[in-house]
Amino acid sequence: MIRLVALLLTVLTGFSGLVYEVTWQKYLATLLGSHSEATAAVLGLFLGGLAIGYSVFGGLTRRLVASATQAGRGAPLLLVYGAVEASIGVFALVFPWLFRAVQALSFQLPHGNPAIGFALDVALASLLVLPPAILMGGTIPILTQALARDLEDATRFHALVYAFNTAGAFAGALAAGLWLVPRLGLVGVLVAMGIVNLVAGGLFVVLGLLRPAEAAAPTAGASAASAGVAGFSNFAAVALLTGFAMMTIQTVLIRLGGLAFGSSQFTFSMVVAVFVLCIALGSFAVSALPRIHRALLPVALWALLLLLGVLYELADSAPYWAHALRNLYRNQSVSFYPYQLQVFFGMLLCLALPIAISGAVLPLMFHALREKVTDLGDVAGRLYSWNTAGSLLGALIGGYALLFWLDLHHSYRIAMAAIALAALLTTLRSYDVGRVAPAILGITALAAIALLPAWAPERLSAGLFRNRDGLPDTFHGPEALFRTYRQGKLISYDDDPVASIAVKSFESAEGPGNLAIVSNGKSDGAIPGDYVTTSLLALIPALVARDPARVFVVGYGTGVTAGELTALEETREVILAEISPAVILAAPLFDYGNLGASKNPKLKLVQGDAYRTLLRAEGKFDLIVSEPSNPWVAGIEMLYSREFLEAARNSLNPGGVHAQWFHSYETDAETLALILRTYQAVFEHCAVWYTVGSDLLLLGVQDPAEAMDIARLRRRFERPDFKAGFERAKVTSFPALLAHEILPIGVLGAPPLAGELHTLLHPRLSSLAARSFFVGEFGTLPPTVAPAAAEVGHRNSLVTRFVASDPKAYDEEARLQLITETCRHGANQCAPLLARWEIDTPDSPARDNLRRRIAGNQNLARTLQLNTIDQLMQLYDGAPGELPKQVTPVFAARMSNLYIELYSHAVPFSRAALARIWQRCEADPKQQQECVSARSKLEAVAGTFHE
Repeated sequence: MIRLVALLLTVLTGFSGLVYEVTWQKYLATLLGSHSEATAAVLGLFLGGLAIGYSVFGGLTRRLVASATQAGRGAPLLLVYGAVEASIGVFALVFPWLFRAVQALSFQLPHGNPAIGFALDVALASLLVLPPAILMGGTIPILTQALARDLEDATRFHALVYAFNTAGAFAGALAAGLWLVPRLGLVGVLVAMGIVNLVAGGLFVVLGLLRPAEAAAPTAGASAASAGVAGFSNFAAVALLTGFAMMTIQTVLIRLGGLAFGSSQFTFSMVVAVFVLCIALGSFAVSALPRIHRALLPVALWALLLLLGVLYELADSAPYWAHALRNLYRNQSVSFYPYQLQVFFGMLLCLALPIAISGAVLPLMFHALREKVTDLGDVAGRLYSWNTAGSLLGALIGGYALLFWLDLHHSYRIAMAAIALAALLTTLRSYDVGRVAPAILGITALAAIALLPAWAPERLSAGLFRNRDGLPDTFHGPEALFRTYRQGKLISYDDDPVASIAVKSFESAEGPGNLAIVSNGKSDGAIPGDYVTTSLLALIPALVARDPARVFVVGYGTGVTAGELTALEETREVILAEISPAVILAAPLFDYGNLGASKNPKLKLVQGDAYRTLLRAEGKFDLIVSEPSNPWVAGIEMLYSREFLEAARNSLNPGGVHAQWFHSYETDAETLALILRTYQAVFEHCAVWYTVGSDLLLLGVQDPAEAMDIARLRRRFERPDFKAGFERAKVTSFPALLAHEILPIGVLGAPPLAGELHTLLHPRLSSLAARSFFVGEFGTLPPTVAPAAAEVGHRNSLVTRFVASDPKAYDEEARLQLITETCRHGANQCAPLLARWEIDTPDSPARDNLRRRIAGNQNLARTLQLNTIDQLMQLYDGAPGELPKQVTPVFAARMSNLYIELYSHAVPFSRAALARIWQRCEADPKQQQECVSARSKLEAVAGTFHE
């Protein structure tokens, strides 16, 4: 009974251990950054701590048993282990305070050289991660020694401890990123897991008091200590090699999962969870064996090598199978978790056998050693220490350093070579077959690995996970689909430690030569396809800023934003943080279309995490432009957090501007509202513009009066450098530029949007964005039609100010330029602008000609809702015609929805006009109650309507 309870408790401790790893990674990203070096450093500290812990506690169990034997009593191992688990819990509870102290110390210390500064911060991070990680290394050595009944039982029980603890880690891998962190936040997770460890520690103490302390019985003639076991170095080498290989392969599989399913935190969690579960299954299998033959270990390793080879041959077809699986599910939010469950089982089907075999290797090696030692805990600790050291090397070398020079398939094959070497060592140890046969076997295996074909980068970078509606060959197999799928011509491809970066040439509406940068299968910009968006990301905030002499840019992409900024006369220096080395290497390929950005002397490219680079930058900036990837991509959500935005705000000079790109495609209203709430909570004076219809630009300004000075903006627009830049962006007049403003300064804060914020200590965005990406719809901006927001919006609207500043300037031509620009990009404000024009100028050939051009394009006419213009005119005062004598609740609700959905602060609807519609609805006694009820629901969103 005591052993069963102990095993169940190890499930809890394994669960908390994996949750801690995920939580520490997110915590320390605020200190070290979210770049690959930081990720490798945190994983290295965690694995290094475990390796030290296995060794330390293995030696401690040996000393405790020896001391207790000399004293003629049992060793209090369960009591010690209870104290270890309780100590982990205490450390978790105080971690937030310790982190703040370490972070404050980091900011106080001079960093100087970036590499030295990073090394200093890693040293500080070790103070936070190493102590609890070392304590976690006590589980296997202490419990193996404490609860194994005898040598015959030792292998089985040791395998069960490993299996139960790893099964808990499997559950933790799923729960941490998918539910616990988004729901509880980092502090809440640490408190919850700290309590788990305190309870587990207390229960182990109780078990220790209930059970007489004793050690596993030794075998007659066994050595006095495991330190001198003959042949242990062979086992240590095998443990090291398998640890290195499997951690490298796990990293490669995570990257392959991102290329196949999209690199979200869900993909990461699924791969890690499947990996950990399969290891647990392998250990469970060893515990169930009635007899273990000495040949089982080498056979297992050779079988593992063979299965990894089969997996290698199938790997570059993974994007196809993920695409086929995705298209079995409808684009609805209710399908998201069933789809993720199917992804989990699909991965499990592919990986179960090879990874389970790898999970059996350590218990099998322990079995081979158990009859040679008296100190089972010591030998288990040393064995797992070597294995974890191998995992550390796999994380730092196989999964990180090698990718500076090699691609994913190279790393995978190096891992296979490590398994081949481990299999050869175990074969030599198990059989006396001389040297010739093993040499031939080893050379044959390595030659076969070397001759494996490279993975096809065209397949890996296909980005099929974004196709939700199926293709003609979706269910006809990978060969058929990739033969017909048009994805552009591959110009270059590079797997770096951060991402897999491809450059592709596509046919586009502008003709051939549309060059795109593709990160992990997802396009992050193209020239000329995305030129308007990426150039306006630079030009609009630079126009608004007081003097954009010193600029900070997040993300290189195609380099258009950097190129436009360096082309401005005022700009003296542009510091650009790019996290991916491969993007920097590909930068010159885009110089043909970005004004030669990569070679401009004003541009200083910094390879690193934007948050850390910004915090460590010397001096302040006049303009900060952030154009990261979509927030469902793992690691990107930091750049949308309150803390990053605060760092940006604090880095701005007076009169400075912060610009943040976001998208309304492949998202939903809830995600968009979270982004806007967080942004407005940091930047009191903010506005929302668009570049093209679905690409948004959030502007946070330090001096709102300057930002709304229409004469100043107009003068700057007419400057030769700005005018040339805007013409490249196809914005040919000042009224056309004003068309890009959606929510004027102050609207989002009148009053502020209610709801939670996205912070580094409570990261909500990534999970929310991943679910909305799955559905793939267009998100809508939150309603801003309440009286306070409407009043601020109309007062601060740049169109309103432009008209007021010089009514003669807003002639038919200027109006045509503004509305044409609005309609050209499919903005919702096109229809109300045309409706207002109909009222103001009933006879306008220019407007009628524009309407005919739009109506000639059925898709555009439907998108712009031109069929609603006559109805929209009823939402303005002075509209021609009369309302219907009988207004039904359906008609009134329809008009109210149009009022909310198509409201334009440049030409606001009349609240009195809408009130008259509802009054006529309520005037009919038969429908009065229904109308009053419907109106009250509307007014809860839009405020009270009165004539």
